[in-house]
Amino acid sequence: MQNIYHIEKFPDRYSWVLTNEELNDLRSKFLTANISSKSRSLPRVFTEQGVAMLATIIKTKIAVEVSIRIMDAFVAMRHYISSNLLEQKYINNMVLKHDNEIKLLQESFDKMSEKVKNNHLFYDGQVYDAYSLMIDIFNLSKENITLVDNYIDKNILDILSKTNKNILIITNKYNEIDLNKYNKQYNNVKIKIKNKIHDRFIIIDNKILYHCGASFKDLGVKCFEISKIEDKEIIDKIINYINK
Repeated sequence: MQNIYHIEKFPDRYSWVLTNEELNDLRSKFLTANISSKSRSLPRVFTEQGVAMLATIIKTKIAVEVSIRIMDAFVAMRHYISSNLLEQKYINNMVLKHDNEIKLLQESFDKMSEKVKNNHLFYDGQVYDAYSLMIDIFNLSKENITLVDNYIDKNILDILSKTNKNILIITNKYNEIDLNKYNKQYNNVKIKIKNKIHDRFIIIDNKILYHCGASFKDLGVKCFEISKIEDKEIIDKIINYINK
């Protein structure tokens, strides 16, 4: 190529001479390549534009046929690359679609997991576990706790003695003697009589609400559930009703 008169028509982006490293790499990847290891000079390679330029200056019939074949090879290569790019794009889109679906599925699982975490089912005999959960709920409080239960006994007072928060108990029945003894030492419990509430509730800091399926004095005696209520409208309605 160095002896071709039209060398100026072949800038580096059209044609260049391979380095020894590139030649060895070519031999290792293309075993059938007709590149003699005995050649003293390094071969020159052409880009698609270089082959097109070469076709404009070579005159022999054989050279023209070779250049045509090379151009056909470039066209076939372009189609192959284009086809693979489209296929890769399709695969990428499918992966992205499935990735988004997996994320949505994971979010659903997370919500379900959170829901299960906020709903605790206890069977008969799980007295300790039930009272342990109640203490954990009380420990969420930073300011005050409101208990709603028609029957309050010494067991509940024993638990309340472990917290230094202000406690309001909405009830219909309690042991006044036990309460007086309790308040002489701890003095953080107030009683409000209200006999129009059937269910049991725990309200933490006037914003977190739990519903309890059993009376606090009977936790773990029979199968029951403690559930966290997430609906803010329901929380506000119950708190407003209790505080009337």
